[in-house]
Amino acid sequence: MAMNLLPIVLLGALLGLDVVSFPQAQISRPLVAATVAGALVGHAVNGLLVGATLELIALETLPIGASRYPEWGSASVVGGALFARFGDQGAGAMTLAVLAALATAWVGGWTMVSLRRLNGMVARRARPAFDRGSFPSIAGVQLVGLTADFARGAILTLIALLAFGPVVQASIAEWGMDTRISRAVVVTLAVSVAAGAVWKMFHGTEYARLLFLGGLVGGLSLLALR
Repeated sequence: MAMNLLPIVLLGALLGLDVVSFPQAQISRPLVAATVAGALVGHAVNGLLVGATLELIALETLPIGASRYPEWGSASVVGGALFARFGDQGAGAMTLAVLAALATAWVGGWTMVSLRRLNGMVARRARPAFDRGSFPSIAGVQLVGLTADFARGAILTLIALLAFGPVVQASIAEWGMDTRISRAVVVTLAVSVAAGAVWKMFHGTEYARLLFLGGLVGGLSLLALR
């Protein structure tokens, strides 16, 4: 795959880290992650299109405690990079990039659970030092967790790009559906997932409708000012 993998892999590692460990600044949201990945490849707009689609799907995800959920940071980097690379080569590029991102997000959720188990093992071994109030031990366990999460995101991104890149490239040549129809199907499915998430939020969260309405009015007001 003709793209420089190193900056994309490092981006996947950083944004995978942002999902839970640090700094949790929302830069791992699909809209941001895929756009930045697309920009690194040279087509930020393509990255934005995939990011917006994945963001609609990610609205369904509610990260709570130790539950398992998709890891959208690294996955969105993969989707944005793939569509930025192959977006101009065929009608199925966007569909395939989104599918690759969804698969990566699912595997990423499993890797996060595995990382939690590893962190638990490291913390249990350091328990005697914790009981003594050893600051170096506490800081060391934190550093191990952060480093392991960074490595997890990097490895996940690299493997996904190497695995899905050739698949996307080969599949595009066999894709017979019209570009507009192909993209419309993907966006429609994403919108349906987002609509379901919003419906549940409206009926399960107090003042959700008012907050949504306030945000909508504020956004439209900013657009009007421009």
